[in-house]
Amino acid sequence: MIDIQKHLYILTIFLFSFFAQSQMDSEKGDVYIDKNGAMRWENSRKEVKGFGVNYTVPFAHAYRTAKRLAVDPKKAIDNDVYHFSRLGFDLYRLHVWDTQISDSLGNLLENEYLDTFDYLLNRLKEKNINYVITPIAFWGDGWPEPDSDTPGFSNKYGKDECLTNPDAIKAQQNYLYQFLNHINPYTSVAYKNEPNIIAFEVSNEPHHRGEAENVTKFVRGMTDAMRRTGTKKPIFYNVSHGVHFMDAYFKGNIQGGTFQWYPTGLGYQRELSGNLLPNADSYEIPFEDIIKKYKGAKLVYEFDAADVGRSYIYPAMARSFREAGIQLATHFAYDPTFMAQSNTEYNTHYMNLIYTPQKALSLMICSEIFHKIPMYKDFGTYPKNTSFDEFKVDYSQDMAEYNSEKKFIYTNSNTTTPKNEKKLEMIAGYGNSVVVKYDGQGAYFLDKIDRGVWRLEVLPDAIWVNNPFGRNSSKKTIGVVKWNEHNMTLNIKDLTENFAIETINTRNSFISTVDRNTFSIKPGIYIISRKGSNKNWSASDDFGLNKLNDFFAPEDNVTKLWLRHNPPEEVTENTDLKINVQIVDSKEPEKVTLNFYTGFKANSMEMVKTNGYNYTATIPAKNINVGFLNYNIIVQSDEDNFMTFPAEKEGRPFEWDFYDRKPYKVRIVPRSNPIYLFSAINDSDVLVRQWRNTFKLIPTENYGEAEYQINIEKLFIIDNENKFVKPSYDYSFKHFILDRIQERKGDLASKEKIVFHGRSLNGKTCKIQVALVMDDGSAFGDVIVIGEELKDYYIPLQNLKPVKTVTLPRPYPTFLPYYLEHNMDTTFNLSKVESIQFSIGPEIPKDQLEDRHGISIVDLRLE
Repeated sequence: MIDIQKHLYILTIFLFSFFAQSQMDSEKGDVYIDKNGAMRWENSRKEVKGFGVNYTVPFAHAYRTAKRLAVDPKKAIDNDVYHFSRLGFDLYRLHVWDTQISDSLGNLLENEYLDTFDYLLNRLKEKNINYVITPIAFWGDGWPEPDSDTPGFSNKYGKDECLTNPDAIKAQQNYLYQFLNHINPYTSVAYKNEPNIIAFEVSNEPHHRGEAENVTKFVRGMTDAMRRTGTKKPIFYNVSHGVHFMDAYFKGNIQGGTFQWYPTGLGYQRELSGNLLPNADSYEIPFEDIIKKYKGAKLVYEFDAADVGRSYIYPAMARSFREAGIQLATHFAYDPTFMAQSNTEYNTHYMNLIYTPQKALSLMICSEIFHKIPMYKDFGTYPKNTSFDEFKVDYSQDMAEYNSEKKFIYTNSNTTTPKNEKKLEMIAGYGNSVVVKYDGQGAYFLDKIDRGVWRLEVLPDAIWVNNPFGRNSSKKTIGVVKWNEHNMTLNIKDLTENFAIETINTRNSFISTVDRNTFSIKPGIYIISRKGSNKNWSASDDFGLNKLNDFFAPEDNVTKLWLRHNPPEEVTENTDLKINVQIVDSKEPEKVTLNFYTGFKANSMEMVKTNGYNYTATIPAKNINVGFLNYNIIVQSDEDNFMTFPAEKEGRPFEWDFYDRKPYKVRIVPRSNPIYLFSAINDSDVLVRQWRNTFKLIPTENYGEAEYQINIEKLFIIDNENKFVKPSYDYSFKHFILDRIQERKGDLASKEKIVFHGRSLNGKTCKIQVALVMDDGSAFGDVIVIGEELKDYYIPLQNLKPVKTVTLPRPYPTFLPYYLEHNMDTTFNLSKVESIQFSIGPEIPKDQLEDRHGISIVDLRLE
């Protein structure tokens, strides 16, 4: 029941925004699809464009987490929607948890979840953010927790029956009719008429099976129920989970198809390494002609470079979407800030302006791409398409960039000169550039509000202290926020030197002084004014659809010492060994010491702070002798308090009662030793592969050794979601080896061959192609015949030749290209190798392609 307080809030909001919002609404009108399959605004006839995120606070795990943490979901929405506006998002999408707002007959339930969703839609509307709404999710309300016994039809029937059971179908039709007729109490507008709703998508990822006629009947039943409400909105249907039903979908009276893209797969459980731009080279739709036949429009309801912690890849995906004629796209999924420190909602994804600032800025650039790049504009293939229009992506620098006359956005430090500084009105970035020098680890925004007057927004430092993509829990911290004071230098000619800085956001008492063009700064909102300029603003002035003094960032949450360090596994004797470590604590350590042991002798050296929260020390080559190097890292927080790692215990190893003296351990080997690139017992769990139930790790007769058995029953398996696919008789898997190559880089020149130690399975020989993939995505390999005997098989490096690169991890949807198509004329360079590609399929005779094939591998090494 809506209380009086809510009525007053609604009335206040309505009166405040009526005229401005009415003008925006009247300018847009509804959306229609033109004869070329493009969405256009009814009144202006302009192409519909939009980019944004999925975001789930009103439902399921996010809503429950807010309640458990005593967080007001509506306040959380206010904070995150403000960040959406700062990032330039103008689109939102969500699959509604129908199971929480319906009964088993499909009647709509007016409850806290629907109320919070309505509130969210209104807050988005106030920021002029449009939406694509998917009323049916089919999911339970649990993930990643167990499902609860919700009242909805999805809980009663499940996804499969929802697509076939007559009673379930009737419930969905009833629900869709009531959902579209629902009047949002915060806007007083029914969903069916809401100007900010661009389109509806019937349901989330239906997986139809059976006959096309039945699919058409199902889809038409849903669209008819929606049309009975009188809505004129385009109705879309997910077409990528059963592409062979494409005609059937459109015969069901839909106006467009929805797509998704996960070019790096899903669920790797750790961060993927290597250059993944080849995976984002193109979004090729092999059934485009069918969509054009029906004059259908296209939108992407969710996408992500899952398990990728870097920022360079998203604009490449946005470019490929526009090349494919995609008008709208929403990333999946934006982590609510109040729970982003744990990343529990979808652990294969991680996105938040505070906790992943570089990735969020990359999405900001994507929004610009969707609004600047024409549909179907072709920028060629990788690597030529890494610079396109006013955009650039750079894997080696982990940097994406947008450089136009008015805007300069970048995700990492760079030396790019702004295109036209005189016309520059907005800077958004991370790290250092020609115009901004900043040693913090958060995002910042500079907006010109008048001649010689700029608004500066600084966000706190974000530091990852654990693997964000693993098995997560609210009891496990992934990232922390630190409100440190940092130095900033502005080289903006519009400001000259010795400008004034004034703090304007509430509860911010920080006072900064300027030395020429350098000053100290803490998170908050500031007005920077050229010396002698007049003050023609107030803190409460409008700033776009926000206020000048609007600001949100979570409080500093560093309550303990966090140390992150990845020790090398193996290094070469008589070479300097650099030890790098990240340390964050409530206050900066007084001292960080590296204790290392050579034989029975203990050595100690102080680690030096380099930047941010990073410390380093170099053990001289004279101390790097064949054997095992053991070391500890000791962090001294004050005169009497020490913490030793990796034990993470208070005290120091030489104290009599320090009981956990386990060290970090590094193998030191002669230059002549092989370089082990893969070991089954250590690395089989981290292979990038499509899982089959015939794979297993088996101990060999040698202690501490195992073989990984890869038995392929069929090289080609029919894909129930993509029966259009041409048979590809190949099974490939990949192993990333960047660390192994870098650790022994000085020894690469002496290596002459690849050694495969393993055997064939199934009582017959097996051909396998072993290829080394370089940092530009090109692959060089050769095929060897593996016999039944467990032994070494050799490939001379001089025999390596260019081979096809398989896009691994395999992208989703599955209709995307299996191989990377490129025109690179690359010369093989062992020092630039990033991964090994194993392929069963090349050179297998046609009459054996349907047979069973299998190999076991113990290790792969360079000698």
